[in-house]
This record gives sequence, structure tokens and C-alpha cells, in this order.
Amino acid sequence: MEYHNPVLLKETVDGLKVAPNGVYVDVTFGGGGHSKEILKRLGENGRLFAFDQDEDALENAIDDPRFTLINENFRYVKRFLRLHGVRQVNGVLADFGVSSHQFDVPERGFSTRFEANLDMRMNQQNKLSAFHVVNEYEEEQLRQVFAQYGELRPAPAMARLIVEYRKKEPIVTSEQLKMVLRKFLPPRHENKVLAQIYQAIRIEVNQEIEVLKEFLLQTPEILVKGGRLSFISYHSLEDRLVKRFIRNGLFEGEPERDVFGNFEVPFKKVGKLIVPSQEEIKMNNRARSAKLRIAEKI
Repeated sequence: MEYHNPVLLKETVDGLKVAPNGVYVDVTFGGGGHSKEILKRLGENGRLFAFDQDEDALENAIDDPRFTLINENFRYVKRFLRLHGVRQVNGVLADFGVSSHQFDVPERGFSTRFEANLDMRMNQQNKLSAFHVVNEYEEEQLRQVFAQYGELRPAPAMARLIVEYRKKEPIVTSEQLKMVLRKFLPPRHENKVLAQIYQAIRIEVNQEIEVLKEFLLQTPEILVKGGRLSFISYHSLEDRLVKRFIRNGLFEGEPERDVFGNFEVPFKKVGKLIVPSQEEIKMNNRARSAKLRIAEKI
């Protein structure tokens, strides 16, 4: 099995409008599919920096003098680009979410398909894991995680049940968690609800929403005028943040107006929302919820 089958490969890299001598960043390197496509379009003086906090991804490093792989979370993109002498780039690509590899390795605990210890850490050096969230969070914290990140209506009852059960013994594995929450998993919708539960815990473990916000706020500064963002999101929480930030440069409220009453925003959107074709979804089922948005620095 491939490490990660890149989603919307051509469309995402086309969105960057790669200049042969430009400097680009792929902040979600994974299996390197998008990075390889960018390198194909770069000339000998072009540069590509890639970020991935997962040590497994380092095995996919590309042997190319134009390429640098940085083993860090992309929330630190500006800091680590500066350490490499780069203040601004011509384009930033991001394929948010979990890689196919992370889903397909049972012991990582990301997939609902396997029995595994509760983990879900994208960076395995992090102390916070799914085990800690499920076994150590207060009932109110758990309720917020399920409601906010899983958009689960029975979040209060789910949190209460987990807290009651763990008084007897810790919840160590994914199968135990399923057993505890069995009453909320009707046979016809079991996979959908389980996916929401896993998504909620995973987002909390990896601080995905905070990381995304920190990253987005750095993009106007690191992008040259006319530079491009090309971002793939997989769930509504991510996509809403990306969409609002491209439109307003903010996550809430409205941007300030200039003296002429015009909004001052850092980006303009390029084209319409792009989603995978039915053919791509048939070949790669994980592409089904992907949404690609492209923007240009004004």
C-alpha cells in the first residue's frame, strides 16, 4: 500500500501557479506526493521546503538539492523558514487532516477499523494522547470535545457514561471505547458516529484547530504579493476557518474598512471551490470529503 495517495494532486499544484525559480512550502509532506509534483515544475534554482511532525514521514524524504524536509509542526512555519534564511515564499500548499499511512497503521489508533490502544498522536513525542483525553479529562471537558469537534448531539450523555465507566477501570483500547458508547452506535449509523467520536478526540489530541489558526495567521506575512495558497480541508470545522480567513483575513467578525469604505483583506479567492471527481473518489475513497480552496495574496 502506498504511504499516502495525494488527493486532488494536479488541481492543488496547479493552484500554486508554480514559477520555475520560486520558493514553495508543502506544510503537510506525508508521503511526498504533492511535493514531488511541485519539484517537477520547479527549475534548478527553485526551492521547496516541506514540514511534517510525524517521524514516519521522514522515511519519504526526497533526494533533491532543491528540497528541504523539516520535522516540525506547521504551526511554526514562519520560525523554521527564517532559520533556513527564508522570509517570504511564492506559494503554500496544505493537505490538512490525517494521512492514509496514519489511518492504515493499526497501532497509531486513528482508524475505527482496528482494535488498538487509544493514541491518535500525529507527533508521537507529544505527551497528550487519546488515552489521556478519554481517561483524565473532566466530564465538562469531554462534553465540549464531543460537541465542538465531533458535532455530536448526545455529547453530554457520552461524557457522563465515559466518566462513570472509568471509575471501575481505565478505557485503554478502541474496542473498550466502542463498548462503553455502544448505546450511541445504532447499527445503520455506527461507522458515521464512530468517525465523529474519533474525529473529536483526534482534533483535541493534536490541537488541530488551534494549530490551523496559528498557521493561517502567519500566511499573509510569509507570502509574497501575488503568491498563492492552495489548501485541502476534510471536515466542516477546518473548511469554515479556511473559507473565512481567505475572505476576511479573520476567523470572526468583519475586517476593518479603509477611508473609502473598502474592506482591507490580505487575500482574494481564486476560482471556485474544487472537489474530487467521482473517478478519483472511486480510486481513493478518502478523497470523498476533500474541499480545495485557492487564494492569492493581494
